[in-house]
Amino acid sequence: MLNKEARERLKDLLPVSMVATKPWLLDQGLNLHFVDNAIRSRTLLPLASGVYALHEKSVRWPGVVASLQRMSEKPIHVGGLTALDLAGLTHFLSTSSEVRIDMFSESPLPSWINRIQVDAQFERHKTLRLWPESVMRNPGFLREYNWQEGRPHITYSCPEKALLEVLTDVPKTVSFEHADTLMQGLSQLSPRKVDALLRACRSIKVKRLFLWLAERNGHAWFKRLKPDEYDLGSGKRVLEQHGRLHSRWAITVPKAMHDESEHG
Repeated sequence: MLNKEARERLKDLLPVSMVATKPWLLDQGLNLHFVDNAIRSRTLLPLASGVYALHEKSVRWPGVVASLQRMSEKPIHVGGLTALDLAGLTHFLSTSSEVRIDMFSESPLPSWINRIQVDAQFERHKTLRLWPESVMRNPGFLREYNWQEGRPHITYSCPEKALLEVLTDVPKTVSFEHADTLMQGLSQLSPRKVDALLRACRSIKVKRLFLWLAERNGHAWFKRLKPDEYDLGSGKRVLEQHGRLHSRWAITVPKAMHDESEHG
């Protein structure tokens, strides 16, 4: 590849806001000598060890996520609260000045991702005990966020999947009340998607908690689910240490939120 061609290729691979690692650039057909020269001449600007951009000051978190997704061989996507926020379905404003981006993946995030100076902190959530890889790769459970024209889209969880992901953090970092408020606003979920996700989900806790919240909020789509066909495990799950046991879903919930008249 001639230098002129290589320079044009580099511009195509690294538009404004995008980043790349050296191995990935080489995998795209760039010559090692050319890449090393670009680094030495500071055409490629180092953002962290082994990670580069052509436009250092323009890098923002969507560009980092889009770059990570295109470089990763394993499925990785934005999920949980961040996905609900991208879909316009969150109800709580963060009190932190720093944006947190919830990333869901089977493997750890690369160490460089939180060394890049951008407008966000990236938090990885493990998926092995939540989703099989078939769910992680299924485009039917993902949406695309077009954050900038001409750039690769960011893939993020559909609302049905995102709420189940949020529930993994109840009550540790997400309160029962917050989860309930989120569920209140999800009256338009697809019962087909919810059914498929509940069948695939590996977390007994998450499935029981989701069904309790759905029933509690009386959404029409709940009536089309088939709880008897989902693997809900056996025995009770203590989610709230000093809560009250809900007999149908066998989870402890805050006393103030416990339904006085349970559905048997």
